[in-house]
Amino acid sequence: MSDRSGIFAGDDPFDIARRWLTEAEASELNDPNAIALSTVDADGMPNVRMVLLKEIEADAFVFYTNYDSVKGQEISASGKAAFVLHWKSLRRQIRVRGTVTREDGEQADEYYTSRSLKSRLGAWASRQSQPLGSRTELMAEVAQLTAKLGTNPPRPAFWGGFRIHPTEIEFWADGAFRLHDRFRWTKSDEKITWEISRLNP
Repeated sequence: MSDRSGIFAGDDPFDIARRWLTEAEASELNDPNAIALSTVDADGMPNVRMVLLKEIEADAFVFYTNYDSVKGQEISASGKAAFVLHWKSLRRQIRVRGTVTREDGEQADEYYTSRSLKSRLGAWASRQSQPLGSRTELMAEVAQLTAKLGTNPPRPAFWGGFRIHPTEIEFWADGAFRLHDRFRWTKSDEKITWEISRLNP
């Protein structure tokens, strides 16, 4: 596509995404890797929340969470998710939709181990998305688990990664007079190359 140049240039959307994220890391004040993650429940009612994107792989985007949380259960049931990365400082965003698989092996163990001890114990203590009587109750659970698990707790079986394999990626950049630039990359099968379309603002 002749007019896909500058910040949109490249033959690999994951390279473009990594490049944009690197630029955002230099300009965004807080959490340039924060994504608004969207899932749907069994009735098709959407849910959205902020999580941190931890890796852009060769063909997927990875984040970590409690599998028993609402988002974890909804992803496990549907096998699909969507998210948007938005950088106000750059006036850009990336939208992604795709299928999801778990990352609950060695890579998840390595990431879990890299987290602070308090975050690792917090993953054990929090029954994410479930009702909580008080913060005191939560902190008491953290204290009990600290005494029980020590300074090197293993990754809980209910906590790990999700890998989003995109079927659609859209790169958006702000344009003058709200005439934005948008390029959508789509593919319906892992063996089929990406199709790229310029979209109206």
